[in-house]
Amino acid sequence: MNNLTPPFTRETAIQKTRMAEDSWNSRDPQRVSLVYTEDCYWRNRSEFITGRQEIVSLLTRKWAKELEYRLIKELWSFTDNRIAVRFAYEWRDDSGNWFRSYGNENWEFADDGLMKRRFASINDMLIKEEERKFHWPLGTRPAEHPSLSELNL
Repeated sequence: MNNLTPPFTRETAIQKTRMAEDSWNSRDPQRVSLVYTEDCYWRNRSEFITGRQEIVSLLTRKWAKELEYRLIKELWSFTDNRIAVRFAYEWRDDSGNWFRSYGNENWEFADDGLMKRRFASINDMLIKEEERKFHWPLGTRPAEHPSLSELNL
């Protein structure tokens, strides 16, 4: 495996993006928090947080609300220690309403490869259950599942 620390190449940026997707699809806040620096700074929608414990708290709240969460991330751009991705995820609320959430994230990494800054902009769109496109079993997206570009999302 290639070194996944800055400076990134196209290959390592794609690997880093897929690793992030796989981690988030675990829906395990503690696991997800470990890829961030201890003092990582986030803007997630309109919420500003700092540090792993706040990341765990935010993700715990998120996945208590966003049920049957399935996410796809796709590399948009990269430079030495920064990666930009676009993403979409599908989820339902406790009333059975389905949503597709679209967004962009900008990531900045420390020299050790841990993410130190994350800025996420996200919009939610109500969809009908029959409009869902993400149907794999909960957890990691299968390698053969189409990407966002292949799904025209």
